[in-house]
Amino acid sequence: MGSIKLLDKDTINKIAAGEVVERPASVVKELIENSIDSGADIITCEIKEGGKSYIRISDNGSGFEKDDIKLAFLRHSTSKISCEEDLEHIKSLGFRGEALSSISSVSKLELLSKKKDDFLGNRYVIEGGTEKSFSEAGCPDGTTIIVRELFFNTPARRKFLKSTNTEAGYISDIVNRLAISHPEISFRFINQGKTMLFTNGNGNEKDALYQIYGRDVASNLIKIDYNTDAFSVNGYVGKPAILRGNRICENYYINGRYSKSAIITKSIEEAYKGYAMHNKYPFTSLHFVFPLEKLDINVHPAKMEVRIADGDFYYAKIFQLVSDALHSSNLIVDATIGKETKSEAVVTKPDFNSVPQSFEEKRLENTARNLNLQKDMFGSKNEEDIIREKPVYSVKIDQAKENDLISNASGEKDEKLSDYHKEETNIKETISTIVSKPYENNVPDNFEQLSFIGKENFLKEENLVKHRIVGQVFGTYWIVEMDDNMFMIDQHAAHEKVLYERTMKRYKEDRMGSQALFPSLIVTLSLSEIEVLNRYMDYFTRLGFEIESFGDREYQISAVPVDLFDYSSDVFFHDILDQLTNSPLKGEIDIVIDKIATMSCKAAIKGNTRISTAEAEALIKELLSLENPYHCPHGRPVIISMSKYEIEKKFKRIL
Repeated sequence: MGSIKLLDKDTINKIAAGEVVERPASVVKELIENSIDSGADIITCEIKEGGKSYIRISDNGSGFEKDDIKLAFLRHSTSKISCEEDLEHIKSLGFRGEALSSISSVSKLELLSKKKDDFLGNRYVIEGGTEKSFSEAGCPDGTTIIVRELFFNTPARRKFLKSTNTEAGYISDIVNRLAISHPEISFRFINQGKTMLFTNGNGNEKDALYQIYGRDVASNLIKIDYNTDAFSVNGYVGKPAILRGNRICENYYINGRYSKSAIITKSIEEAYKGYAMHNKYPFTSLHFVFPLEKLDINVHPAKMEVRIADGDFYYAKIFQLVSDALHSSNLIVDATIGKETKSEAVVTKPDFNSVPQSFEEKRLENTARNLNLQKDMFGSKNEEDIIREKPVYSVKIDQAKENDLISNASGEKDEKLSDYHKEETNIKETISTIVSKPYENNVPDNFEQLSFIGKENFLKEENLVKHRIVGQVFGTYWIVEMDDNMFMIDQHAAHEKVLYERTMKRYKEDRMGSQALFPSLIVTLSLSEIEVLNRYMDYFTRLGFEIESFGDREYQISAVPVDLFDYSSDVFFHDILDQLTNSPLKGEIDIVIDKIATMSCKAAIKGNTRISTAEAEALIKELLSLENPYHCPHGRPVIISMSKYEIEKKFKRIL
């Protein structure tokens, strides 16, 4: 008898479960995606102990037909596709028909489901792949699936799960991404009985981003909106001010599915070169829609990896879109000193019914003045919004003291109250003028307008005459005043950027100068280095090298780039050759850019070096003529700003 035999059903299911269900977050992802496919617009996810002991996913979707429930828990049973040809036109999030079967084989699962037109729903219990009960039950419209004791029958898998908080964090990331990719759905995430996330499902993606990532992120986003027959992309990319130390916030969605593609990741990160420091990654939330025939999403059971046909075309287009978005935005960094009161702080609104005291009258005067100032700054805004950004604290007055204050004479009392009510009316009118509409959204409108417009005007050539150079501090930073803003410019980063742009322009226009070497430099190369040199000889020539064979494995370098600055000629040549040999996938143009950036850094004026005001003026003028004057080639900021309003708040001139 042979040694090959068929595996039993339970073993097959557990092997499949190992691919689909890696951890509790995998269960949540699969079940919520099913809820989305069912047409739900309200989805609740509740977990306990990081999802290891309890997961509940409830929705108000279409629900299961009674006859379909048992069938849904068989492997490869699905309503999303029916034949091989459908794999080329997948529009749903799920389609493989493995999720429910895999989850139920390694957990104790309970399903409650009811169609909208049915009087009663159905309850189905299955443990370890074995049916326990199936009956009618009263339940709301839609479907609720409860998963208990995940991996109870596969202890080897369970012991490799991480801590409760870590697993809960993975689940939170999944829910956050799904909430962003479907802002039209209201999501609620409950962990250990506490609501961690709630989105209102109003269809506004920025509202969802605000709820998940907070004000700092939502106020530093750049909108992208591009639609053609070839593909479309909509969403947001973050300004360099919110770069992250890992790729956890580099999110994008392909045809509604959170996915990963090497082509898209590479194009986005390349566009941020020159804006991001080493090992810093952008914040993105982009929604791509590609023709279905250009995609292959049936790569892995987790459906995370997506292959895209015509990768070179899409790489170039996405790179250009992100680059254009960054180039067209104001990226001057706002400087702040210390931490301000956060918008989440609980504050008390002004109490207009309190009888005034002398300091209370003064407070009301300051409140009115500040409200007018905020009106000028922020335009027509909501009262609640203003109070969030600038808390105004009310003062409660003791009734006995109040009686003492107003008991002198009825005339004096009436006069004082009359004056107070007039001031009260004026303040209310001021607020009503500022508040032009009810506060409808979760997110304050026009985040970008919270910064002064003067930052954008600073970069306009016609406004150079308005610049007033105050002076240099620490031999490194130049302070420039314009309108109601103070700008600080790092002279080394500014000069480095100017040199870099000059050199890159000459490189792109094939105008890199050369300087002859006498005597010539003779180098001996290995066979692999010779192959790389011959392959990329045109790039060495464009840089300004003159290289020719000198016999056998030796080559003669008779000229080198004129802008080698502090580099040794042979060291610079070998640096480029080594990188092309060791990192061929990086590309020759990337390595040339890196080297030009390093050359520019070494040649730029150093910090703690005094230069004249005339030299600073010339440097600033050339800097502001560049396409991206905001960051040096290595991603460090060149200009930061601080508003007069911010400074006056620090000196308590504005309360």
